[in-house]
Amino acid sequence: MNEKTMLQRLEAGEPYIANDADLDEKSDAALDLANAYNSTTMRQEPLQREILNTLLGHIGKTSRIRPPLYVDFGSKITIGEKVFINFNFVALDVAPITIGDHVLIGPNVQLLTPTHPIDPATRKQGWESAEPITIKDNVWLGGGAIVCPGVTIGENTVVGAGAVVTKDLPANVVAAGNPAKVIREITDDDRQ
Repeated sequence: MNEKTMLQRLEAGEPYIANDADLDEKSDAALDLANAYNSTTMRQEPLQREILNTLLGHIGKTSRIRPPLYVDFGSKITIGEKVFINFNFVALDVAPITIGDHVLIGPNVQLLTPTHPIDPATRKQGWESAEPITIKDNVWLGGGAIVCPGVTIGENTVVGAGAVVTKDLPANVVAAGNPAKVIREITDDDRQ
């Protein structure tokens, strides 16, 4: 019987044990690239773009990330056009992270796809898994917001600073708090 490697399990979206040489190598390569990116200055945009194009699965030509940036693998992150991501962005991309077009991400935002078992014995054995995160077009994530595994945030939605998003948010709402809750819908008055 041909058993899957931990890397194959991770790639298939199955539970895996993170303490694995193949996973460590893949993550270390991404961390090296992220560190190289974090060492650049804002006047080194061509070098920054080259590093991001190597590190990330995709980044739109008109999108910008202010260093520092922290990732697990980088290759599972897809960023659309006209996205602005401010300082200290943490995107733990064990599962895919998809960011649409015209998204604004404040400083110290965290997108966290990894999750660990609640069962202590399974967790002690080192098993974990991940669930994808999707940020739709024209979303604004306020500074310090945290988006948990498996969450989708709908188009045009605003997430308040410091919010912890544990469940999907619909399109066209303002949400805040811990856990984040919809405060109100975005109205025509907001669209002026």
